[in-house]
Amino acid sequence: MQNIFNDESQNRLLSIYYTAGYPTLDSTVSIAEKLEKAGADFLEIGFPYSDPVADGPVIQHSSEVALKNGMTLKLLFEQLKELREKVSIPVFLMGYCNPVLQYGVENFCRDCQQAGINGVIIPDLPMYEYEDLYQNIFHQYQVSNIFLVTPQTSEERIRKIDRLSNSFIYLLSSNATTGKDLDVGNQTERYFQRLKDMKLKNPLVIGFGISDRFTFQKATNYAKGAIIGSAFVRLLEAENYEHAITDFVQGIKGKIAKSV
Repeated sequence: MQNIFNDESQNRLLSIYYTAGYPTLDSTVSIAEKLEKAGADFLEIGFPYSDPVADGPVIQHSSEVALKNGMTLKLLFEQLKELREKVSIPVFLMGYCNPVLQYGVENFCRDCQQAGINGVIIPDLPMYEYEDLYQNIFHQYQVSNIFLVTPQTSEERIRKIDRLSNSFIYLLSSNATTGKDLDVGNQTERYFQRLKDMKLKNPLVIGFGISDRFTFQKATNYAKGAIIGSAFVRLLEAENYEHAITDFVQGIKGKIAKSV
């Protein structure tokens, strides 16, 4: 697996988010493989949940379909057993705390390690709870926990997040749900610049509202990378989405796809 987050030669990293089990139950690993070949730098695979409060309608719909298809954490880890035979770029899981607690935090981290998952993003896992109860488990299984920062996060909390992190920090472009367009006004740019000027030890990756080449380039003026979710999940609604993945990624990054 590539260590892209500490590599100063690699910038404007593109991460793609999509939901496991969507559009079909068995499409998770094949989509990851296609995204790497198309030029994505790292991936976020969402595990579906029945009450995804931070997600906009596109990702909520994908979660509903994935759950109806039969996707569970147990099945996802079964599918991910073949991930590292096909995908070499970093892969993170993203989802909500309740399914992880039901699965068992240690079981979850162990299965992440066995599947070659680099880290997880659990937006509703409180920082104090992670620090007091779960940090040692995450470290034992070498799974990075990715924290989120919003425009309202205090500098003190950001500094603490930086101390607790060992991969990247997820910088939310706004307090809105996913799928809202990026506000590229002066206020947002001042927020991004403020975080950039803090000279944190962990790189910043911006998410929420990144949907096209313009917003990707704008975000990565201030951060190591940016994450596209809803715009890609929307693409998966098409019957021939496999053929559109390369054009989508190249349209964002302008990269030549890797040979299949």
